[in-house]
Amino acid sequence: MDYQFKDIEQKWQQFWADHQTFKADNNSAKPKYYVLDMFPYPSGAGLHVGHPLGYIASDIFARYKRLKGYNVLHPMGYDSFGLPAEQYAIQTGQHPAVTTEANIATYRRQLDQLGFSFDWSREVRTSSPDFYKWTQWIFMQLFNSWYNKAADKAEPIGKLVAHFEQNGSAGVDAVCDEEVAAFTANEWKAFPNEEQQAELLKYRMTYLRESTVNWCAALGTVLANDEVKDGFSERGGYPVEQKKMMQWSMRITAYAERLLQGLNTIDWPEPLKEMQRNWIGKSIGASVKFPIERAAHLSQLSTQDIEVFTTRVDTIFGVTFLVLAPEHELVPALTTPDQKAAIDTYIAQSKKKSELDRMADTKTVSGAFTGSYVINPVNGEMVPIFIADYVLAGYGTGAVMAVPSGDQRDYLFAKHFNLPILPIIDIQNIETEADPTKEGKYINSGFMNGLAYKEATAKVITFLEEKGAGKAKINFRMRDAIFGRQRYWGEPVPVYFKGDLPYLIDEKDLPVVLPEVDKYLPTESGEPPLARAKDWKYRPDQSAPCKSRGGESKQGAGVAYQYEHSTMPGWAGSSWYWYRYMDAHNDQEFASRKTIEYWKDVDLYIGGSEHATGHLLYSRFWNKFLKDLGLVVEEEPFKKLINQGHIQGRSNLVYRLIDEMGRGTNTFVSHGLIKPYKTSPLHVDVNIIENDILDINKFKSWREDFKDAEFILENGKYICGVEIEKMSKSKYNVVNPDDLVARYGADTLRMYEMFLGPLEQSKPWNTNGIEGVFKFLRKFWKLFHDEQLNFRVADDAPTKAELKSLHKIIRKVEEDVERFSFNTSVSSFMIAVNELTDLKCNKRAILQDLVVVLSAYAPHICEELWVLLGNQPGTLSYAPYPKFNAEYLVEDEFAYPISFNGKTKMNLNISLTLEPSAIENFVVNNTEVQKYLDGKTPKKVIVVKGRIVNIVL
Repeated sequence: MDYQFKDIEQKWQQFWADHQTFKADNNSAKPKYYVLDMFPYPSGAGLHVGHPLGYIASDIFARYKRLKGYNVLHPMGYDSFGLPAEQYAIQTGQHPAVTTEANIATYRRQLDQLGFSFDWSREVRTSSPDFYKWTQWIFMQLFNSWYNKAADKAEPIGKLVAHFEQNGSAGVDAVCDEEVAAFTANEWKAFPNEEQQAELLKYRMTYLRESTVNWCAALGTVLANDEVKDGFSERGGYPVEQKKMMQWSMRITAYAERLLQGLNTIDWPEPLKEMQRNWIGKSIGASVKFPIERAAHLSQLSTQDIEVFTTRVDTIFGVTFLVLAPEHELVPALTTPDQKAAIDTYIAQSKKKSELDRMADTKTVSGAFTGSYVINPVNGEMVPIFIADYVLAGYGTGAVMAVPSGDQRDYLFAKHFNLPILPIIDIQNIETEADPTKEGKYINSGFMNGLAYKEATAKVITFLEEKGAGKAKINFRMRDAIFGRQRYWGEPVPVYFKGDLPYLIDEKDLPVVLPEVDKYLPTESGEPPLARAKDWKYRPDQSAPCKSRGGESKQGAGVAYQYEHSTMPGWAGSSWYWYRYMDAHNDQEFASRKTIEYWKDVDLYIGGSEHATGHLLYSRFWNKFLKDLGLVVEEEPFKKLINQGHIQGRSNLVYRLIDEMGRGTNTFVSHGLIKPYKTSPLHVDVNIIENDILDINKFKSWREDFKDAEFILENGKYICGVEIEKMSKSKYNVVNPDDLVARYGADTLRMYEMFLGPLEQSKPWNTNGIEGVFKFLRKFWKLFHDEQLNFRVADDAPTKAELKSLHKIIRKVEEDVERFSFNTSVSSFMIAVNELTDLKCNKRAILQDLVVVLSAYAPHICEELWVLLGNQPGTLSYAPYPKFNAEYLVEDEFAYPISFNGKTKMNLNISLTLEPSAIENFVVNNTEVQKYLDGKTPKKVIVVKGRIVNIVL
């Protein structure tokens, strides 16, 4: 029979599902290998051809590892909480769970039809209460923990409480809020429970605080920095402003140094590691206090000075102004009545920009003077205080000492506001721009004059420490992670409130399930959607009073408490989900200790680099925290990470003719003929085009306004223009894999996506080349069949040439897969099949091994042929990968070019073991050579061993 890919693929997909062929074993004696894809958010649009790229690569590797004898865990699930489903719910009233369920069904169908070897028995969904019960449980562990800097790890909060009870606050070295109380053990014991809880909240790994956030009123939620572009939400394009809100946060900063050092222990792409290093942003410098110059309007000021962090404390004599972030807490108090209007206007403007926009905009100069001053602690000079949006409240202290001679932003600011620019190093050239040099000797710098950089830095730090005005300090750019969204469709936070203080629910009451609400919008008073839920209160079980960390608090009968109305952010479930795959049905733990000790970590993780400072950072943070508590065994979650490139859209364009009045006509000019005409390009649906040739009839029926279109053709065809750009609906360049699978089959699509180019590189999609891969698979099928398409293989011994072709591909695929060079394997498969076709090979000994080698790439056709070869169904996935034998690649013959008077007439295969005299004798006595000699005796025969034979007549 011919290659009936539809029947074959449906047959084997059903077989794999029925027999759970790829179900991993948690107790196997085989070595383990954990292959993971970043799980998708199930959008309504389903998959386009760009999405499966990473999945295909990981599936090839997972199948290959099984052939190599590994127990492979290759699971899949869905990151199913997300804004799109909630936005749809707001518009239609349909519950997000209904939308999500329908979208998941589409994704599952598309994933299944591509033949992925996922262990579907372990499927997870972050929006399932069975899953987010454990997300909530991990939140509770974070709430019940603090970071002990002395031990350099997180510990149970009970250990901190015990220290307070024995020693008070003395000797505590913790990552905590800046403003913490000092107290004795007796004072701690005398504190009311509420006061103890309020103080402990300053130490907990997750805590409530007032934070500056990206507030999007239209979406009704806080957005992460990477969800805001140019002052607008990335999804929907709605305005975003900076706003202060009480928000849950997590002390990821406690792990800053460990996150930084851990990058040296993992096999990740260097550009991605550099992105995380920059995001963490370690700086070694000094903290300096600038006393505030007292004035009448500052009588109510709560502090005596403004603290700054600087990496160039050596430049302190060059400070000519101080800059605060617009949202700095001291700005209102520091602003004089005369400057209030200007300050208020500037603050309102800065709220429209995200922090990323503010950091990225290095050219715009803006700011406002507060009317107040500080005093430089090294020379006593008055320094004016400005606000400017290039300073961020969350980095350092939200205040910057401005040295315009050494920093370009400060230089431009000083020029704009006509402020002094003081040179402080003798070789500085500051006529046209700042000069940040550390070379030369210091000038205009008091006691540092004449010193070099290292001496000057050490001396000024000593001076500041002796004066109590500063100290050496390490700072990190990374800030604590905001952990809350004012949305409905997310994990409820397992917290209730007594007054303003948060308490954990009892663990037995997990999960806190999302309640029903009448609308998915904030309330009229601006509270999150969960505030709409009727009678959604926490009622502690009287037999098991709610335990607080500072003691016990028994509740009165019938007392009900308000739940937290915010939900967890989108990254909560994805920060630990790989552990749930290990033990997906465990209802007692997020995963058992035994299972975690077996699988340990993810050996290969494939996903996009766009998650570098989001999911990939938060996952490492949570993993380190779980390790500190002894719940997991590895410090890092993902040993090796590969960022697959994007498949870009290949758009097609038609060219509408513009008339003399500048109006568009209904005539379209073929691409090769547009030069003499005035035309306007229009995107056209790529699915009605083949090899850039427009199907005119389909075009006319594509849109109503094109039904009477006319065309100026070239050689009877309409040739479309081409543009490479992002794949999107608006460009009509989205290619649905369903269509390609229906036309060519999943095996063809799998191999073609790999054939497009190196996995890590972005490349344009071009359907034109897929036909070649389809023809290859048909040619491969024909190796096993005779000319009448009957299955026919021989049990004859293979020839040297056949063994050579086989073992070349065995070695090539092994090398390519191990280095993730899948595209070159596809080319090699084509060469091997061509060679075997030319050799008319149908030997079982060759073809059976070839099926095993190709099976990771094209599993359906190989499963079918495997059974036709007489093997048991389902055994191919665990067959041993063929052993490479280098002997079959050793050349023992050479095709010598035979020349007559320097002109090559033929090639003769001659043993490489023969010496020149024997070669000469073999050649001159050859029947074909005798025909050319025509009875003549050669004057000379020149033999270059292993190269050429030239007969001189």
